[in-house]
Amino acid sequence: MLVLGIDDAGRGPIIGPMVMAGVLIDSKEEPKLKSLGVKDSKQVIQNKRVLLAEEIRKIAISYHVVTIHPNEIDGREAGGLNLNKLEAVKAALIINQLNKTNEKIKVVIDCPSTNIKKWESYLKGYVEKTENLDFFVEHKADVNHVSCSAASILAKVTREEEVEKIKKRIGKDFGSGYPSDPVTKKFIEEHGKKHKKDGIIRETWATWQNQKAKKSQLKLNEF
Repeated sequence: MLVLGIDDAGRGPIIGPMVMAGVLIDSKEEPKLKSLGVKDSKQVIQNKRVLLAEEIRKIAISYHVVTIHPNEIDGREAGGLNLNKLEAVKAALIINQLNKTNEKIKVVIDCPSTNIKKWESYLKGYVEKTENLDFFVEHKADVNHVSCSAASILAKVTREEEVEKIKKRIGKDFGSGYPSDPVTKKFIEEHGKKHKKDGIIRETWATWQNQKAKKSQLKLNEF
């Protein structure tokens, strides 16, 4: 049987893209992935993630990675979709890209929504061919299913590569891009306005909105 695992990385950062990946494997390869140490990307150090990503690409029948940039996350290019719905649309895109067979495929997805049934139903509305698919939409699928763990690693490694490209392009270090990161916070405070035009900041995030409000208040206090 074939197994397609799908997961995301970079859902929470204020800077940089969210990345989703799908990995299609033969279920017979699952023990090999486990023996290599494939697990949820958050449980694997960065250097090992890079090495595992190479092995996953070799073992996979096929894989597909989707990069979702801040403009799309903010809704300006996605018809105003919220993040859960946007993720469902992108998961469907991955399924459509990798489902090129009539063989049975077990599709395992780490669900971003608290309402699993509703999210799964929305997802299926964008899947082109479902008759050969069995869906397993779950919370913590990236921990409990090695196919999803493999997708998690590909997504995480790709996001890290994209973040490094941004840093090189703008010539500044902004840390991990997560709002809790002190380096990221400092970057937003000191350079956010300048680099907003570069399309690297998620302007709908509370961190950015709070920073804008703070700047506005400072200006008012000048009068």
